[in-house]
Amino acid sequence: MSGDEITLTLPRLRPYTRIAHLVLGGLAVRLDLTFESLEDLQLALAGLLDRPDGEGFVTLTLRVEPECIRASVGPFDEGVRAELERDEQGERVGLRRVLDTVVDDVSLGTRADGYWVELTKTVAKVGS
Repeated sequence: MSGDEITLTLPRLRPYTRIAHLVLGGLAVRLDLTFESLEDLQLALAGLLDRPDGEGFVTLTLRVEPECIRASVGPFDEGVRAELERDEQGERVGLRRVLDTVVDDVSLGTRADGYWVELTKTVAKVGS
């Protein structure tokens, strides 16, 4: 399944984020990913998809590469940029800390419709 891409566009309503998690779970089963890899990806997506960024739609694109999964999520408003750039101190666990903990690379890009978060997760397969 290397090189495949899945794109979902969903309403920004909490019940629809379950669809993204269902697709990710199916992908993990098909790729024989470890539970830890799946859980890390689900936590990263939950941190992004559960954001209160207004109405409309959010798009998630998952790209499968030989050693990793890349996700592109957006568009977001200015709030996601501010939160990802914030240097958080103290007890609060914010979006930046969660993403840095569960994925290997986080970057923020801009497109005509807003900010997009790019994630890269090196994945382990069961039995590896």
